[in-house]
Amino acid sequence: MSIAEKQQQVLDELELFQDWQERYEYVIGLGRKLPEMPADAKTDDKLIKGCQSQVWLDASIHDGRIHYAADSDSVITKGMIALFVRVLDDEAADDILTAELSFIDKTGLKEHLAPTRANALNLMATQMKQRALELSGG
Repeated sequence: MSIAEKQQQVLDELELFQDWQERYEYVIGLGRKLPEMPADAKTDDKLIKGCQSQVWLDASIHDGRIHYAADSDSVITKGMIALFVRVLDDEAADDILTAELSFIDKTGLKEHLAPTRANALNLMATQMKQRALELSGG
């Protein structure tokens, strides 16, 4: 499944919920399903700077595909990073770097978040692309 198809799948799933409370519960649920990063992996070099909550992002490359691990000390923020992990994990670096991640705007989540949390979504996407670039040798 392509990155664009995964983004559409997320949007289709969010459409099933009638109100924002249900959508938030869904996003929080995604965060709960995200494997917890071990404490020794939550190092300063993995923190996404500028987020209101602490968000750790790790990435590795195997067989030309980028794999992400992420965690946060906030349930909603962990859910938001889980959305990105779901869409970008196990993809080729070139596909991640060229992906247009407008699905977050289309979810409508930004309009219902505090400005600092909405900004965190942009930071997450930027950092995930940055890690893909570094791992691909670019």
